[in-house]
Amino acid sequence: MKGYIQVYTGNGKGKTTAAFGLALRAAGAGLKVYIAQFVKGMKYSELYSLAKLSEFITLKQYGRDCFINKDPDKEDIQAAQEGLKEVKEIMCSGKYQMIILDEANIATYYNLFSVEELLDFMQARPEDVELVITGRNADPRIIEDADLVTEMKEIKHYYQKGVQARDGIEK
Repeated sequence: MKGYIQVYTGNGKGKTTAAFGLALRAAGAGLKVYIAQFVKGMKYSELYSLAKLSEFITLKQYGRDCFINKDPDKEDIQAAQEGLKEVKEIMCSGKYQMIILDEANIATYYNLFSVEELLDFMQARPEDVELVITGRNADPRIIEDADLVTEMKEIKHYYQKGVQARDGIEK
């Protein structure tokens, strides 16, 4: 089966959720999925769910246990760059039919790795691998090279009323 490159971006909620839904669908069809989470290193509820599907879905985090909201530390940059290199090898191994780079757009935004490095990764994709890239602030060059791009647009969010992230819903 021919694979394509999908991008989920925008300021609205649901980019990672959409990608994980696609992983769930792929696993249901017997496909092997590798999820690389950049920037994230914290424990989210979906990690526990996906662990139950470990026969089909592998998830590894390439971030520390804090989300970057300032200039990244040297450790943040090193984790992301080593992660991108590792996942490129995994993608080219033939073991997985779907690769998800969760928050890779944010990783480029914070200069954890360059847009050029992400474009090189995209170009190295074997033809039969579906590649999914998530995160706000997708660079126009990433959008241009993708086959499918969905922008999540925030219309209204209860965070604006002070609602914190809830277990099982946002985290």
